[in-house]
Amino acid sequence: MPTFANPVLAGSHPDPSICRVGQDFYLVTSSFAYYPGLPVLHSRDLVSWRPLGHVAHRPSQVSLTGLDVSDGLWAATIRHHEGTFYVVVALARGRQGSTTFLFTAADPAGPWSDPVTLDAEGIDPSLFFDDDGRCWFTACRDAAHPEVTGPGELWMRELDLKTLALTGPTHNLWYGAMRGAWVEAPHLYKRDGVYHLIAAEGGTEHHHAVTAARSDTVTGPYSTDPRSPLLTHRHRGAAEPIQNVGHVDLVDTPAGETWAVALGIRPLEGTHTLGREVFLVPVEWTSRGPVFAPETGRVSLSERRPAGTTTAVCGGTAEDGPVRYEFSGSALGPEWNSLRGPVDDLVCAGTGEGGLTIRLSPEPLTSTGTPAFIARRQQHLRLRASTRIRFCATSPAQEAGLAVFQNQHQHATLGLTVDASGTPQVVLTAREAGVATRLASVAVADREVVLAVDSDESGYTFRVKDSTWTTLGGIERSFFSTERAGGFVGVHLGLYGTGDAGADAAEAHVDWFEYAPGRAGPGEGQL
Repeated sequence: MPTFANPVLAGSHPDPSICRVGQDFYLVTSSFAYYPGLPVLHSRDLVSWRPLGHVAHRPSQVSLTGLDVSDGLWAATIRHHEGTFYVVVALARGRQGSTTFLFTAADPAGPWSDPVTLDAEGIDPSLFFDDDGRCWFTACRDAAHPEVTGPGELWMRELDLKTLALTGPTHNLWYGAMRGAWVEAPHLYKRDGVYHLIAAEGGTEHHHAVTAARSDTVTGPYSTDPRSPLLTHRHRGAAEPIQNVGHVDLVDTPAGETWAVALGIRPLEGTHTLGREVFLVPVEWTSRGPVFAPETGRVSLSERRPAGTTTAVCGGTAEDGPVRYEFSGSALGPEWNSLRGPVDDLVCAGTGEGGLTIRLSPEPLTSTGTPAFIARRQQHLRLRASTRIRFCATSPAQEAGLAVFQNQHQHATLGLTVDASGTPQVVLTAREAGVATRLASVAVADREVVLAVDSDESGYTFRVKDSTWTTLGGIERSFFSTERAGGFVGVHLGLYGTGDAGADAAEAHVDWFEYAPGRAGPGEGQL
């Protein structure tokens, strides 16, 4: 029996939502304060995914300025109805939903519309199109009487598809299966005339779980599925390779099967650095409702392929071999992100001499603005990220180089700069809870060097090469973990330039950036 390996989307791709149009599947995930926001991916087999673009791809659509990395665009839902794609999402500030946006597009690759602001509170919005063509909006919010019902509630209003405004009365649908636990991530499905409300409870960490309720009418009342939780790994031991499972969305295949996309993590010794990833889980419908992973009751690292698919047709997003970016085109690929807004005026690809030019910005990585910084997700535990960079700093306040970035308060930089006498040097700096610690520095003979970071089970090792390799030091893996840093994102690896450019208009030039899964140690690769 053909199988595939989970996760199907490695690295930080939380809160997946999926829809199908004909033979094509489309998926979106949360993007928080990274820009462009809300990546859209395409597949024809549910296993191999290729990026199409982003929903929030113009700064005029949404402002992310001033937000913590783990705020921003949370838990979008993607749906298709009569030729139009819809994405509904909450913008979070201070870890609370502040605004709900609705985007539309004729083509999931874009362009996407400017958003419509919906009169909705809470987070995790979703849309359900009923058989009669009516559209229903659902979301979660604080319950009005938590001492009676529990802390959260799922609610519903109708969405007028002509005006794109919520209309009619509000229906309070359900307060969850686990009293005392917040209920979130609602998605509604109809099967054999019964409405099934699938949700998540227990938080997005170890106690995460999939729960459900059902009703004969779309607006309720909904009764708890007594089998809840329908899917969870909270009862499994520390050796379980996949943890924190939940936040599912379901899709039917052309072959008549149902599959769920779910988030989960792959921890090591109780912590994880890659973020919440997308796992694919088979679903079987019974008279009682959906049964997740009917043969095993758990999310597995190896699973049978969906019926009718035997080979990957799109190309996956977690490379098995090294990828070298030489930045020959005028635009960065869709795997690259900046923070909170575009950096077109700061980071320029395809310049006359090739490679990438980074114009220094006084905005540091510790800010909630848009620094001169681009990064891609770390998708493998064992890897090397390396870059060849040339930079003529004029003061120790100017530096450019390689960053291992968890959030604005928790990251490390390997930067090319100068000391007080003007001698070129490479400096390794770690920042935790906003406090910077210089871990090591080494003088280099040239202003052009190769910077590298190797990641493995023990941690991250930082190296520099001018004429020979020098190891500056290492940082334990848990330093970059979500458990230690807080928030909801995984590690990103990238390039930065910071400092006051002054009259010199200081620039760093990057010849290439390489992401090489499985590599470690200075003797590997042609650097």
